[in-house]
Amino acid sequence: MTTIEGFPIVPRAVRWAARAAPLTLLPSGLWRCAIAFGMPSGFGASDPMHRSNFPGWTSLYLIGLSLVAEGLGLLTLGLVRPWGERVPRWVPVLGGRNIPVPAAAVPASLGAAAVTVITVLSSFGWDEEMADPTAPKGAAAWLMTACYLPLLAWGPLLGWVTVAYYRRRRKAG
Repeated sequence: MTTIEGFPIVPRAVRWAARAAPLTLLPSGLWRCAIAFGMPSGFGASDPMHRSNFPGWTSLYLIGLSLVAEGLGLLTLGLVRPWGERVPRWVPVLGGRNIPVPAAAVPASLGAAAVTVITVLSSFGWDEEMADPTAPKGAAAWLMTACYLPLLAWGPLLGWVTVAYYRRRRKAG
């Protein structure tokens, strides 16, 4: 197997999938952050997501949720980068050690399965959620849907990159 600096070469399509995974989270995160800063989102006055409740304490939750989700999405890059195979040397005690394949592949697999199940199940209830009288209507509903639609790709992309990581690391090790 061809290597660069001791690491197996990651196929271009897998690298693109790893880069795309965190991008699938970006639209919904930006939408949540915009609401957190008071953007009118189309929710009715009695809904907790109504703009009269923002900015406020819930803003911290929406921003925190967006940052945590994006951080988790960015971890996908570790499955195609050297720091996902060997602990960087600057890390105390563990620096320079190889990362056991299951230590990355098992959490990534569970995450891919969980995200896929959650997003697919949520998509089945989307029409009911949007039928709620306090849910956004018209352009606001279309914008919200367009921002959340890319999330459906997150789980499958993470799953694909995880399988490629597992196969590559098993062949190399």
